[in-house]
Amino acid sequence: MSVSLAEDAQPPAAPSSAAAKPAVPAGAPATPAEGGETSATPAKLTMPVYYLGKKYQEPLPLSYAERPIPDKGIQGARMYAKQANLSGAFVGMGFNLVEAIVPENGDVVAKAREILKNGDALIVADLEPKDLLAVADLPEAKNSVIMNIRSSAEALRQEECRPNVFHIIPDWAMRADALGQYLIVKKWPRWLVIRGDSPADKDYLAQIERTAKRYGGKIVQEVVYPFPPGSRNLDSGYQQVQSQIPMVTEQTADHDVVWIIDTDEFFGDYLPYRTYKPDLVVGTQGLQALAWDKSYTEYGSMTFQNDLFKLAKRDATERDYTAWLGMRALTDAAMRVGKTSVPEIREFILSKDFNLEGHKGIALNFRPWDHQMRQPVILGGGTRTIVTKSPQEGFLHEKNVTDTLGYDEPETKCKF
Repeated sequence: MSVSLAEDAQPPAAPSSAAAKPAVPAGAPATPAEGGETSATPAKLTMPVYYLGKKYQEPLPLSYAERPIPDKGIQGARMYAKQANLSGAFVGMGFNLVEAIVPENGDVVAKAREILKNGDALIVADLEPKDLLAVADLPEAKNSVIMNIRSSAEALRQEECRPNVFHIIPDWAMRADALGQYLIVKKWPRWLVIRGDSPADKDYLAQIERTAKRYGGKIVQEVVYPFPPGSRNLDSGYQQVQSQIPMVTEQTADHDVVWIIDTDEFFGDYLPYRTYKPDLVVGTQGLQALAWDKSYTEYGSMTFQNDLFKLAKRDATERDYTAWLGMRALTDAAMRVGKTSVPEIREFILSKDFNLEGHKGIALNFRPWDHQMRQPVILGGGTRTIVTKSPQEGFLHEKNVTDTLGYDEPETKCKF
């Protein structure tokens, strides 16, 4: 059942009548009704899972033909809430997705206190770093479990790590290593970096520099994009980039790849096919390192793609996937433990017995030293098929090959 605490949250879309219903063996508990509660056989244990978010200003679409997506993330959470109740009916558990989304000028800490007044909570957090830390540092949140599905900020896994926060979305270090491994495999080690100047851009740059040292790449030149963002939807903006991009890329050092860092999506989409020389483009635009891509079809992932489309009437985004995976981590752990005690669920999530299916071909789990989810990273974005997945073949690790992406245990600066 979905209960909204949000000032402006949209109600869940009705499930498609064409959705396939799983067969229920004779004598099994009744299948949950569409509201999320079991009919005929009530769940023995029912617990809430909170989706705590804020309506941040999103980057504008590149063109008028591209519709804004105001419900990234929440649709993935809604989808797995339904799936969790289908599974939970067989083990006597039920889950209520409680949507707690504040407007852009809203007080997310006050909303968190409202959630936590009843005790420890399971929270899917769609929050930027400052708000995420403010919630995590509340004394009443000490023993809660908070799944970060939005922010790739490195500090959240390093100096500003928190024991009650787990990270579903890959950080900038994982994204940089995923791309860097592929570029080294392709023998494209010389990287021209063209970047913006936001804090997130600088964060990503630091991780690319780390990747270069780690794998033998080289940043041959770093260029801060010198022009203010134009009106991308107008002819004047189009003409502007037609002259700007060649100008920025003409007098640059010899390179194999242009690595774009533009987390605000001001200029990066204009680099492909507009550079002075024929260039490969990777980074936040071009070939991207992603937790999920709409072209991904492996390991049963079309089930996720199709179910999300039926629910939201649009293609899945990366944040839909991370929200879906965050909901799955919390509810699957609760079902495995068979209890509603949040500390016991957290203990299981950190145990060697916790393994999560996420359509990636291997079981997913969390690194104990920084609570970052181990997972393969998709290289795609803007293509009709993915290019590859990292870790790349030949990059080895003595314990877990996915630990070649991001900060390994000897490197971590996280001190819980």
